[in-house]
Amino acid sequence: MLHHSHSRHPALRAAATGLLCLAIPAGAAVAADDEEDKPAKPAVPNIYLDLRTSYAAIPAGTLGLGFGTTSLSAAFESLAIRRGTTLPNGLPAAKAVAIDLPLTVDVTDRVSLYGGVSGSTVDIGSGWSSLDITSWNIGVQADLYQQNGGKIPTITLQSTLTQSVPNEQGMTNSFNNILEFDYALDEDETRGWLAGLQYTYTTIASPFASIRPNTILYAGGYYQWPSIWKFTGRLGIQSFGGAQFAGRTLAEPFTQPTLRLDLDRMDDNDNRLFGITAQIAWTPKPAYQLTLRTPLYAVRN
Repeated sequence: MLHHSHSRHPALRAAATGLLCLAIPAGAAVAADDEEDKPAKPAVPNIYLDLRTSYAAIPAGTLGLGFGTTSLSAAFESLAIRRGTTLPNGLPAAKAVAIDLPLTVDVTDRVSLYGGVSGSTVDIGSGWSSLDITSWNIGVQADLYQQNGGKIPTITLQSTLTQSVPNEQGMTNSFNNILEFDYALDEDETRGWLAGLQYTYTTIASPFASIRPNTILYAGGYYQWPSIWKFTGRLGIQSFGGAQFAGRTLAEPFTQPTLRLDLDRMDDNDNRLFGITAQIAWTPKPAYQLTLRTPLYAVRN
């Protein structure tokens, strides 16, 4: 940083001041004052299609469970219910690709609303199915409290309703709720600690099937470099109550660890430009998921 010394000649300072006053039109100073007096215009909210493309490899005897995987879960749940009577050995190992297209509006810096459809294709050993719309979802994410340099962490609640498609016997409704605490360690919130709870409750339009709740309790942290790349890690314990169909067990209950790693490219205003998420969930055998996030902005502040 350069430090400028003060002039030792008062006459020179007076002359410079006079020249500066002549150089600036009188109206400019008045206009500047008027600009300061005007209230700030409300920013247009961010509007974007939060495009997410996921690939998952699921072991036999379980569903697509883990951090925030409602579209994959809906696809596997619908498959399990539709084919429950034709799977004598339970759910087979599967691979799936899901594409989520939620239209997202950041109403304020504290509240976001979103809703859209998801399509998926599944391979259970007999080849990939056609890519079809398999669910729709609506949701809200809100900061209930913001830290803003204080001692109490930011508290965020995210709630999502996901319904499988088509609307027929065996249709599922999933209610996914995430309560997260974010304690920033610096004023710019570039590094900090996380802790949270995810709870998913699913209902089925069938008197013969049931899926018990899934709960994840986790902790983690994040770090954002000056290059605006941000890394986030979450390690948790997942507890699933199991799934049954007509008295048969489709998925056994378990309590096992789960790990999620995120790498995001942000802009100067903390808008996500690109993201990649890797997840391993032991169910109890490991299930793998990789997600690419490529938001398509209509409006970006």
